[in-house]
Amino acid sequence: MVNEPTTPAAASTSSPRARVYIKAGLALIAGLAAGYLFRGSQPAPSPVAANVGQPSTRTGAPPNREEQTKRITGTPEAAMGSRRMPSLDDMRLMADTQAAPLLEKLKSDPNNAALLSQVGAIYHTTHQFQQAAGYYQKAVQADPKDVALRTKLASSLYRSGDPDGAIKQLNQALRYDPKDANSLFDLGMIKLHGKRDAKGALAAWQQLLKSNPQLSADRKATVQQLMAEVLTMLSDQNGIQGARSNDGHTSNFN
Repeated sequence: MVNEPTTPAAASTSSPRARVYIKAGLALIAGLAAGYLFRGSQPAPSPVAANVGQPSTRTGAPPNREEQTKRITGTPEAAMGSRRMPSLDDMRLMADTQAAPLLEKLKSDPNNAALLSQVGAIYHTTHQFQQAAGYYQKAVQADPKDVALRTKLASSLYRSGDPDGAIKQLNQALRYDPKDANSLFDLGMIKLHGKRDAKGALAAWQQLLKSNPQLSADRKATVQQLMAEVLTMLSDQNGIQGARSNDGHTSNFN
């Protein structure tokens, strides 16, 4: 999982600038996954994942791979044991197990974009973001004009630590559909939170609102609130820059 960018030291967590980035980061994590505005996000991993890696109820020893696989795939043992959070290794095993039948189908149909996307979704929701991006990339190659696939690829690329690659995919999606609300929303979020480009985020969201008058009231309010807070942040930033300039100091803000 990618380490989320942290707020620069020059802005305390109580400053408007820091609050905007923190709030944007939370919205990004909650909503960024190909469909914050209209479509559903990546499917959630199976709830049995919470029991992966628990000690055997018979011996007290760590389960072997066969026992882990049984728990992952939904056998009665999956409901037993404590409810600790699974490790990344546990989640990787879960993803491999869930993806196995789809990968078998892909052997005879390697360019099936729908199957590739399903595999990508499995790896994304289990925090295997690089693997997810690889399968989404293959899906996009099989169906280059599918905007939804590109937003999913962008999400996995961002979470794997590649905001530039994510932005590239979203820009490509917008070449096919300049009005796509999800691409525009995600583009703004990644520019703000991944690149510290507040003006770029505002431009994306302004285009989103302008080109999507049918947007539901709650979604529109979400975008407008983010825009208002970014504008406040920029205003405060300009005030700090002006004050430091008058004092003969150079601002640390970019």
